[in-house]
Amino acid sequence: MHRVEAQVAVVGAGAAGLHTALCAARQGAAVTLVSAMPLAGSSSYWAQGGLAAALAADDSPAAHLADTIVAGRGSVRESAARVLCDEAPAAVRDLQELGVAFDADRHGQLALGLEGGHSRRRVVHAGGAATGRRIIGELSALVAQDERIAVLESTRAARILTSDGAAVGVLLEDGTRIVAPAVVLATGGAAAMWSRTTNPIGATGGGLLLAFQAGARLADLELMQFHPTAVVGANGADGFLVTEAVRGEGAHLLDAAGERFVDELAPRDEVARAVQQQIDSSDASSVGLDMRHVDPALFPNVVGALRRAGIDPERELIPVAPAAHYMMGGVATDLHGRTSLRGLFAVGECSCTGLHGANRLASNSLSECFVFGERAARAAVQDAAPAARAAHLDRHDPAVGAPDELSAASRQALWRYAGLERDAEGLRTLARDEHLLVRLIATGALAREESRGAHRRLDFPQRDPALERHHVTLTESRGPTLENWS
Repeated sequence: MHRVEAQVAVVGAGAAGLHTALCAARQGAAVTLVSAMPLAGSSSYWAQGGLAAALAADDSPAAHLADTIVAGRGSVRESAARVLCDEAPAAVRDLQELGVAFDADRHGQLALGLEGGHSRRRVVHAGGAATGRRIIGELSALVAQDERIAVLESTRAARILTSDGAAVGVLLEDGTRIVAPAVVLATGGAAAMWSRTTNPIGATGGGLLLAFQAGARLADLELMQFHPTAVVGANGADGFLVTEAVRGEGAHLLDAAGERFVDELAPRDEVARAVQQQIDSSDASSVGLDMRHVDPALFPNVVGALRRAGIDPERELIPVAPAAHYMMGGVATDLHGRTSLRGLFAVGECSCTGLHGANRLASNSLSECFVFGERAARAAVQDAAPAARAAHLDRHDPAVGAPDELSAASRQALWRYAGLERDAEGLRTLARDEHLLVRLIATGALAREESRGAHRRLDFPQRDPALERHHVTLTESRGPTLENWS
């Protein structure tokens, strides 16, 4: 097998992975970055949302923190949220220094958008709703030029290599063995496991399985956020996300009678359920999103995509309905990206610091990539300094097996039994699914016997005060455990 040695191995080349690799290289580390696709081809490329940061004169990290906690429905890990809110402004400035050009107003100041759950305008964008494209393009170019970063494209991690209870490298599907005393997972989320989703097809939680099978702890898998405004049934655009920022600029959600039925800027769990209730009560397949009075120049890529699908958002309503969008759970970490397995780190959507609680505040996730990516890079370089564990890699590599395929039946079952509403009977059906991660999601959802944020149990419709700040954790060695994270 081909062997590559590095101080830090980063798996995943989205926003979190690229930034983590750059931050580790800035500290002098030799980094190997594994990308399943050519650079600039990750899910982050399609991100329409921006970065939430307290940058306005009338804003503060404390106000941002308060909004995050309210949106998280009593399940936010306050220490993680405080880190995010305190350090997000510096992360925006760092990206600017790296060359990312954020949108500005006519006075040259950052143009700040308003999104659901925020009490202030605090969301920065690049190119309107093309933020992911701009950031990924800039960071990919910097990674490609950095002599300290070796990029392995078009290959995937098959296994985390371990020795003496620590991660010591990564085995790739093509047989390459990366030996590194620090391994960072930045593999993205799992929303494409659901049959209706805003995510590209590859977002099926592969990094979560890698970590779990290596012995790391997972958390909050029952907490999938459903975005309320994904296009329904249009020509090739089914599931296309119409960014929440259009509602921040005044777009309305209308029922079959053309009437507004919800506060469009309420937190996402509330809006998504209101939309679904309208659909269920009318036997329709969608509600109407009205952005006819919104300046189309603010969202050129959204308007362009809709027109290519045969919808003119300047003249007609956009048919929308909820879709699986963001996994708030993932590989459990501390505030520096460290997992329960020594030498293994996780950042971005595949991680779970507890920051998002039971309902992610809009645009906190991109900020999370950069704030916690920088923190994980520092911790990984620090922990990798002795570089001794890699020498103890087991002589015999495990065989590379075929990836655990997710069937269409499993995706449909997740949507049916673990969608916006779920109950014990349906979850027990999921717990017998052929796919391991589907079974783990069902196990977590069965353990949370309450309704909170994105997790609504028809058989436990109330929020349980005893479960405030509690997180469902899972490991291979024991069943689900409820833990209080502060």
